[in-house]
Amino acid sequence: MTPDPNDAAFALSVAFMPQRFGLYTELSCMENLLFFGRMKGVPGGEIKTLAREMLSATGLAPFEARPAGKLSGGMKQKLSLAVALLTAPRLLILDEPTVGVDPLSRRELWATIRRMMAEHDMRSIFSTAYLEEAERADRVLLMEAGKLEMNATPAEALADMRGRTFLAHPEASSVPQSAPGLHAQWRAMRDVRAVSPASPWLDVRPQAGALLKVTAEGAVLTTDELARLTPRAPQLEDAYAARTFEAAGPEAPGALPTAEPAPEPAIEPVTDISPDASDVVIRVAGLERRFGNFVAVADTTFDVRRGEIFGLLGPNGAGKTTTFRMLCGLLPPSSGEVEVLGMDMRNAKAEIRARIGYVAQKFSLYEKLTVRQNLLFFGQSYGLAGARLDAVYAKSLQDFELTPWEEIFAKDLPEGARRQLAIACGLIHGPDILFLDEATSGADLSARRAFWRRMSALAEAGTTIIVTTHFMDEAEYCSRFLIQDAGEVLVLGTPDEVRGRRSMGEAFIAIVEEGRRRPGETVETPSAPASPEVQTPSAPTSSPKEDRA
Repeated sequence: MTPDPNDAAFALSVAFMPQRFGLYTELSCMENLLFFGRMKGVPGGEIKTLAREMLSATGLAPFEARPAGKLSGGMKQKLSLAVALLTAPRLLILDEPTVGVDPLSRRELWATIRRMMAEHDMRSIFSTAYLEEAERADRVLLMEAGKLEMNATPAEALADMRGRTFLAHPEASSVPQSAPGLHAQWRAMRDVRAVSPASPWLDVRPQAGALLKVTAEGAVLTTDELARLTPRAPQLEDAYAARTFEAAGPEAPGALPTAEPAPEPAIEPVTDISPDASDVVIRVAGLERRFGNFVAVADTTFDVRRGEIFGLLGPNGAGKTTTFRMLCGLLPPSSGEVEVLGMDMRNAKAEIRARIGYVAQKFSLYEKLTVRQNLLFFGQSYGLAGARLDAVYAKSLQDFELTPWEEIFAKDLPEGARRQLAIACGLIHGPDILFLDEATSGADLSARRAFWRRMSALAEAGTTIIVTTHFMDEAEYCSRFLIQDAGEVLVLGTPDEVRGRRSMGEAFIAIVEEGRRRPGETVETPSAPASPEVQTPSAPTSSPKEDRA
């Protein structure tokens, strides 16, 4: 069949689910299905029956009357899938269907897709930034810079990596949960070809308290180095790195911050991240946020110390973004206390905002300004001027590789450059604390690695980093993190404490499911196997009345 959108038979045989939510937010789930069913030519007498079948198949039947705009991220994706499957297509095309979706909802979404494919004898083509999803495909096509770099089965791709993948365990004196051990882990991540061209390592990443390493092509390891390593089975992530990282070349010379003091105020090296450390920079006690009778964040208490990478994790609709906005002073709490850098957020918002940086999940800079104008505007907004502003501006261009885009309008930048510009603007004044709301969502693997190398270097130099993410492997970069659901903190601890003997993704799902079975109770450890999840309805961040994310 020749692709032709004007051919009715072709249009009914192929369904497309776009990356961005493209349904009508003010229509209910059922109304969206009925509308698109008519648009697709489904006979009038069959539309409602078919719509109910799709709602049931995707687990959305209890939310039939809920406006699409008030669904959580995972539920929105399920509704998009239900609309795409209305005509029982032969081919389903999915453009990053799980971007920005939490692990629990991702698992449920893929279970629905596989079941529907089996029932209707469908084929699927999908794009994804999650390589563990691609690993379960029949065939993988890897594209880089518009070129096809690989066309193989996952097994064929992994076969090429034999002898290049290793596991490195931390030395007893450098356990990851102590500051020296965590900093050693962060430094090891930066011992790669992208930073040091002489390094034998192409990729280094933390996992389960150890380091997963991939050698650069042609690299030769010494006998002493091999004695400290354990060969491991390769993953598709390793094959991706081997085919793309080599060609990317080294990062900009100044791309990684050093442990030197920031201009103002001076920063002492961080040496202690233990629970009794005294240098607390964020203190939260009994924090709550209500919208009418809806409780978005409930009785939340925690603290964050200087030089930590602190994570806020949770399912879509858990309360992460609401908590985030209260910490930044963008949303007043209904009750409770927020103290940042020793100042009460209620009385010192301006002083606090001058010492923090914020990078939003969605691109929020001035699209009609050039890169140069955005950087200078943000620098001036934070009080930089004259020679100091000129120096910081020049360094930002170099460190974030923005020189080629200097006079390009922000709206015309490619996604990677937009992300770099947003982070550069958030850091231009040398903040004590940097807030990053899903900063790597939709980013490719190389960009994510470069991002975490930069963040770990900043943290080691004394900057506190607060992050939200749906990539569970990124929780491994954190000093500590908490998991929220339905506005409540389920668990808080180091990666080792939270993960236990599971993978981080398995631990996350088990903790959330256990919390939903026992509402109001704290989940101590993920000690039981994951069980079938229960989808909990929740509200989007965009609603003025219901703001939980």
